[in-house]
Amino acid sequence: MLRQRIITAAWLTPLMLAGLFGLAGGAFAAFTGVVVLLAAWEWTNLAGVAATRRRLALVAGLALLMVLLWWLGAALALWPLWLAVAGWAINLYWVVRYPAQREQWGSTAVRLAMGLWVLLPAWVGFNVLRDAGGIWLLYVLLLVWGADIGAYFCGRAWGRRKLAPAVSPGKSWEGVAGGVGVTLLLALLFAAWQGLGATAGLGLMAVTALVTLVSVLGDLLESMLKRFRGIKDSSNLLPGHGGVLDRIDSLTAAVPLFALLAPGML
Repeated sequence: MLRQRIITAAWLTPLMLAGLFGLAGGAFAAFTGVVVLLAAWEWTNLAGVAATRRRLALVAGLALLMVLLWWLGAALALWPLWLAVAGWAINLYWVVRYPAQREQWGSTAVRLAMGLWVLLPAWVGFNVLRDAGGIWLLYVLLLVWGADIGAYFCGRAWGRRKLAPAVSPGKSWEGVAGGVGVTLLLALLFAAWQGLGATAGLGLMAVTALVTLVSVLGDLLESMLKRFRGIKDSSNLLPGHGGVLDRIDSLTAAVPLFALLAPGML
């Protein structure tokens, strides 16, 4: 398993970095669109859609919607990001209330709608951040990776109080605190690198703390859906790593919110 993880990471990491930072405009939108559509394919399974033709039709429908948004210029608009804010507020309620409220979202139709307000704004957010010059795209990626690393090591070392035992028994409040600590340090370093003043630096730290917490929600939401569906990974598209959603679940929550708050701060 470890060997397969290393092999997959060896080709996937440079591919993703080249696509995220080597492309711009329509090429970048197409690249991130493919990633989101692969995640959408996995989401149809999380939603309980079994028939391959129906899954393909749903993914094709999302692809057409993305093309329409790009053609209209809405891929760089803010309204889909506000849709994400509302959607993730609902997601938070369902995660906190799991399993008590699962009848509210357990139907295939609601889970598909959930996927729409999770995945489409994430794609829009990626494009907004890339259009802003790419610096914020780099930052939000480092933020999510830093939060994961901090949460993992602090959770293993000091984790005692369970964060959401019904959803993800391995996560702890101590791990969350560790993730926030790492990302706040990242914010300080970034503010110093960019020469931000005290006010802008404090604003960046506040935004960073909020987005870090939201990124945890992204992870918990996918864990909840997989637990409800009775599966371990969203797919096996990435050997040794599970599926695309398993790699971008935190980003789907963090990117739209960060795209709303970050541009214009520098």
